[in-house]
Amino acid sequence: MKLEIILLGALRSEPSTGYELTRFLDTAGRFMRSNTTMSQVYRTLAAMEKRGWVEHEVESKAGASDLKRFRVTEEGEAELLDWLTGPYNPPSRFQDPDLYARLAHAGLIGRERVLEILEIEISTRISEIARFRERDRYAVSIGRKGDDLEFAVEMGEWLHRQGAAAIDRHVEALVALRERLLNGEPATEVSPDVREHALGRVRA
Repeated sequence: MKLEIILLGALRSEPSTGYELTRFLDTAGRFMRSNTTMSQVYRTLAAMEKRGWVEHEVESKAGASDLKRFRVTEEGEAELLDWLTGPYNPPSRFQDPDLYARLAHAGLIGRERVLEILEIEISTRISEIARFRERDRYAVSIGRKGDDLEFAVEMGEWLHRQGAAAIDRHVEALVALRERLLNGEPATEVSPDVREHALGRVRA
C-alpha cells in the first residue's frame, strides 16, 4: 500500500500536520500500512509537495516551534481519484489492504464503483480457491531427517485450514455485502450514536 495514497486520503478528509498523520498511521491507519515512522511521513510529504499534490501553511505557536499544516491540492485529489477509479488488480494476498483502502473511500467513489471492485475481488478469490485449495501442499519438503516431521505435518495442516477458513470468510462477507448493495440495502446497520459522531466530524 503506497504511503502517498494513504496520506492523500487522510489529508482529503482533514488538513493535518506530519505529527498528526503519524498518529493516524499508528492507530486507524495501521490497518492499511504498519510500522510507518515520522521521518517516512515527512519525507513523503516533501516529495508530494514537490509534485504539487499537497501544500502547507505555517502555524505559529507561542513558545513552541512553528507547525506545517498540510492539505491536499486539486492535483492531489485528482491523483487519489485516479487510483480509486483506475483498474483494480487484486494483490496476490487477499489480506493486503488494497481492497479495504478503496472501500474506505466509498463515499467518494460511489456504490457502482464499489460493486465493480467487489465483483473483481470475489471472482479473483473464487478462482484462487479453485486453483489452490487442493494443491499438493507437500510438493516441497517439510523438513529433513532428524526433524519432528509428524509435528510438521500437523502444523502444516493447521495452517492450511486456518488460511482456507480465512479466505472463505473473506469471500462470504464480500458476497453478502454485494447482495445488500444490489438490493439497495445499507452496507451494514449503524447505530444512531455512531452515525451522529461520524457525520459530526465532517467539516463543511
